[in-house]
Amino acid sequence: MNQPLAYINPGAKLAKNVVVEPFTNIENNVEIGEGTWIGSNVTIMEGARIGKNCRIFPGAVISAIPQDLKFDGEDSLVVIGNNTTIREFVTINRGTKATGETRVGNNCLLMATSHIAHDCVLGDNVIIVNGVAVAGHVTVGDYAIIGGLAAVHQFIHIGRHAMVSGGALVRKDIPPYTKAAKEPIQFVGINSIGLRRRGYKTEKIREIQNIFRIIYQKNYNTTQAIEKVEAEMEATRERDAIIQFIKNSKRGIMKGYTGS
Repeated sequence: MNQPLAYINPGAKLAKNVVVEPFTNIENNVEIGEGTWIGSNVTIMEGARIGKNCRIFPGAVISAIPQDLKFDGEDSLVVIGNNTTIREFVTINRGTKATGETRVGNNCLLMATSHIAHDCVLGDNVIIVNGVAVAGHVTVGDYAIIGGLAAVHQFIHIGRHAMVSGGALVRKDIPPYTKAAKEPIQFVGINSIGLRRRGYKTEKIREIQNIFRIIYQKNYNTTQAIEKVEAEMEATRERDAIIQFIKNSKRGIMKGYTGS
């Protein structure tokens, strides 16, 4: 059901039961899946690919060109999964020639006024709280939560099930399963409450805690800590995910808790 006061370019492809409210603008080369609702005063620009049963609230701007001076008009996309909610005045920029797309997964919640820059990749079930600014080329793992007004530096990697506090300045990678807070950003524990809510058993949470005790509380450097974890901890999916994340980190991981 499309309102007569909305503009939908003839080149846009909308499923039959997409709802578009008045004063929304949908440009050419846009695809929107079944059951998606688009509120009033939304702008969806070229290159948007939006999945099924999404909700996009008034004032959002999806797939505007990157805020990157190197961008030279190349074709690129914003790809948004199914069942994702995009609240008021969220902005999501499309990709550059570096990767060709910005991607937001399934079942995500992007709260009001948050910004997702070019070439970012957000996994499934990610929550981005109000006013968060995510710079270009950032990767956010499944179930991660970034608290309100946090600022995430370009090329940062935030692991799955991690939780970043509101107002944080994220200049280092955040390993999976952890909580990050303070200034400068540092490890303040594992996200045990979030893990329990997602079905992790006490024994598994204890295993993750023991891994991060070696990494952050034994006065080892990162290389030594990883060697210790590999030598002393049984190989599991979670152990290997933590090790691989740290080995792949290009910016380095956040420091341990300093107490300040």
